[in-house]
Amino acid sequence: HVQLVESGGGTVQVGGSLRLSCAASGYSYRSYCVAWFRQAPGKEREGVAGRFLLGGSTSYSDSMKGRASISEDRARGTVYLDMNDLKPEDTGMYYCATVAKVYGDTWCPLDTSHYNYWGQGTQVTVS
Repeated sequence: HVQLVESGGGTVQVGGSLRLSCAASGYSYRSYCVAWFRQAPGKEREGVAGRFLLGGSTSYSDSMKGRASISEDRARGTVYLDMNDLKPEDTGMYYCATVAKVYGDTWCPLDTSHYNYWGQGTQVTVS
């Protein structure tokens, strides 16, 4: 059973940077997508960045392109989201999510319906 635990959230000033971590365990397949989503109060959950593990292909939302980087540390079983030049509209609960992929399928969309394992989230506040 896959488990995801996010950490690294907090309060940061406008223009600041933050690194979020997603520690994963329980993987039983060889390839997965991992993505970061966020949800602001009263708004729908939206994709921020995604990564195909073991392959390295990445995708970013238009709002975070150029300001975010998703990476992985295989030895630690952790996926990171580095964000810079943060804005008040980046405030929200940030979740990581994952889904197993069949061989040859490296598509990792930023769509909540694509993912079946979710963490509990970590709060990011930009003020």
